[in-house]
Formats: sequence, structure tokens, C-alpha cells
Amino acid sequence: MTFAPQPRPAAAAPLPMRVVSIPRLAQGGRWRVEAMRALSEPVLLWFTRGQGRITVAGLTRGYGGHNAVFIPAGTMHGFEAGPGVLGSAVFFGRTPAHPLPARPLHLRLRDAARQAEFTALLDSLRAETESSRPGRERAAALYLGLIGVWLERNAAQADAAPADAARRLAQRFTDLIEAEFRTGAGVAAFAERLGVTPTHLTRVCRQTCGRSALGLLHDRRLFEARRLLHDTRLPVKDVASSLGFTSAAYFTRAFQHATGQTPSDFRARRP
Repeated sequence: MTFAPQPRPAAAAPLPMRVVSIPRLAQGGRWRVEAMRALSEPVLLWFTRGQGRITVAGLTRGYGGHNAVFIPAGTMHGFEAGPGVLGSAVFFGRTPAHPLPARPLHLRLRDAARQAEFTALLDSLRAETESSRPGRERAAALYLGLIGVWLERNAAQADAAPADAARRLAQRFTDLIEAEFRTGAGVAAFAERLGVTPTHLTRVCRQTCGRSALGLLHDRRLFEARRLLHDTRLPVKDVASSLGFTSAAYFTRAFQHATGQTPSDFRARRP
């Protein structure tokens, strides 16, 4: 008796939602997670070990093991990711199928029951995203919906962000940076848009996140410069112009001052 060869199953297409380990996020350089940037999709960071500081929408806080931080799409953020930091990042995709919180949340899960409940949801989601079984996309979307419900139910226990003028101004500033960091505008122009002086804006930023207003703006531009140099073949002069620099030479000097490398050296040394 002979058997006809069976066709190999087609490789499963990537899902819009995914679960990525935090150490993997930092592959290619810790700037991937530590520099200020925003994503086009919501993300939930789940830290299981280690500690550091995380800045979300201009507010810096410490984080430790069993901390969950939800960051809405378009929200500027960055976090320390030393070698002892472990955990996962849940990316919801650009068009989540279920409602999610409209504001950032920082949850410190101190009781074992809440830790186990969230870990079970995350493990189930990860299993579906890594499987090739029929219906895996629907199952993964449903688990994401359950994670959204879990966030909603636990939102009341999140660290409360200070509802003061400084916090509101810092968030408005980071939102404005994210919208216009490519224009080449300086801190004075942003401060004018916000109706404050550059001195006051810097004082507020130092109060909420320990950085100057210029430091936040430069960090956002530097992340984008590194990303374009690392992930694309865009010529250096085009990277410079896309970020509002008046010349490639000025961009090169600014990049080298910040990183110790020229843009070309940085690109050549990428993994």
C-alpha cells in the first residue's frame, strides 16, 4: 500500500497582537526602550523581576516586580531596562477589537491572587499567539478582551497620577512633542504654544520627571534618529531633514554629541 505525500501546512500568518519579552525589546540597544517614544498601538508592560524607573506622559515613577503598566497608543514613554529586568510586553495591535482604558495605568499587584489571575490570562494569550491552531486569531482577540476587562476592574487600585497643574502641563507638553518633534521647533516654540515661559516649562518637567524640557525633546528626536538609522536605509541627509535639522552636518554634530558616534558609525555597528 502506498500513501500520497501530504502537503505541509502553511505557516501561520503573524497576528496583529503579540507578546514579547522585555529583554527582547531591548535587543539592538537599550535605547529601544529607554529613550522617549510613542507607539501607534496600546501596550501593556508586565514586569516580573527587577526594578527601575518608567516615564509615561511626562511623569516618572519607580516600578518593581509584579507591576503592570498600561500605555495608550500615542503616549510618549520610556523605561529603564537593566540586565535584571524581566517581564513581557503585550501589544494590542492598531485596531483593538475591545475597549481599553483611555489613560495610562500603573498597577502594583501585591497579592498572590491578582498576580495569578493576570499571569493565567497572559499565558493563555501567549499560547494562542504562538500556536498554529484554527481560530487562534479569534481566541487571541478574546483573551485581549479579557485583559481589557481585567484592567477595567483593577483600575481603581492603580497608582493615582497627581491631578495638579504641573502634571497636566507635562502631559500636554509630551503630547505636543509627539505630534510635532519632526518640525525642528525648539522648547521656546512649544512653551509659547502651551501659554507658559520656557523657564516654567523646564521647572515643571524637572518636577514631574526629573528632566528638562529640552532633554525630553532631544530624547524623542534621538530615538527617532536611531530608529531610522537602524531600521531603514534612508540616507543620513534624509534622516536629518525628516527630523527638522537644517543640515546633515548639524545633525551629525548633534548625534555625535549625544551618542559618541556619528550617524554613519552607528549604522555600521548595528547588529
